Order: sequence, then C-alpha cells, then structure tokens
Amino acid sequence: MHARRRTVLTAGAAGAAGLVTACGSSGDGGRSTTHAPEASRSATPSTKAGAASADGSASPGEALAKTSDIPVGGGKIFAEQEVVVTQPEKGEFKGFSAICTHMGCTVAEVSEGTINCPCHGSRYRITDAAVVAGPAPQPLPVARITVAGDTIRLG
Repeated sequence: MHARRRTVLTAGAAGAAGLVTACGSSGDGGRSTTHAPEASRSATPSTKAGAASADGSASPGEALAKTSDIPVGGGKIFAEQEVVVTQPEKGEFKGFSAICTHMGCTVAEVSEGTINCPCHGSRYRITDAAVVAGPAPQPLPVARITVAGDTIRLG
C-alpha cells in the first residue's frame, strides 16, 4: 500500500512542476516589452538599460530621440531599448531603466511628474526615479544618456 501511495505522490509532484513551468513561461524567449515579470526576462534591468547586447537591445551611442521629442515636465518611454528619458526642467534630460523594480514590468507612461508602471501601480519621480508610490522596493536604475546638439543618445 505504501509503495503505491509514493508512486501517486511522485507523479503528482512531477505534474505540478510541469504546470508551474508552463505558467511561468511567456513563450516569447524572454523578449517581451509589455509587462513581463522579471523571472521570464533574459537579463536584469540594471544590465539592459543602455548596454550593448547580443539580443538587439540598445547599444551605446544609439540615437534615441531629438530633444524636442521629450516634453518639459514629462518624458518618453523607449520600450525596445528599455529606457525612459525625462526632462524635469527645460534643457535637463535624465535617463532611467524602463523596467519596474517591483516585478520587472515595463513602465507604460510618464505623466504628472511621475514614471508609472501599470502592473501594480508603482510610480517614480521624473527627477531622480525615486519611488513615489509602491510596491516598488527601490528607484529605477540610472541609464546613461548623452545630449549632443538636439540628439539624445544612449551612453
């Protein structure tokens, strides 16, 4: 009787492991830029923003936008490069990772002085990416950007 019970429990555990694995996979190779949990991503936010990568993400020196594309008191999200650029005050540009520090979702909008994540409501200040509203545990990492003339570039 005991041998049979162990067999059933072992089979059940194996099935549950397979189910958890299937639920945890996004099916896109970890390249989704729309709200994918960090566990399904191929790299952490701090290594992706502004770094050269074999998977086609942003490379240093890559032109992101014209300065006129970034509204004063707001910003713009570059989901493919996983970067958000803000302009807190006229002529002052800041770069941050566009990956929420809570669960790895891509932030979705910049409005009313904050960078906003749609997944769980985390909000970050456009001036320094400090957490304004959780559950994010820490600020967005800085992404290095340069401004030359009217062009904003990574790095």
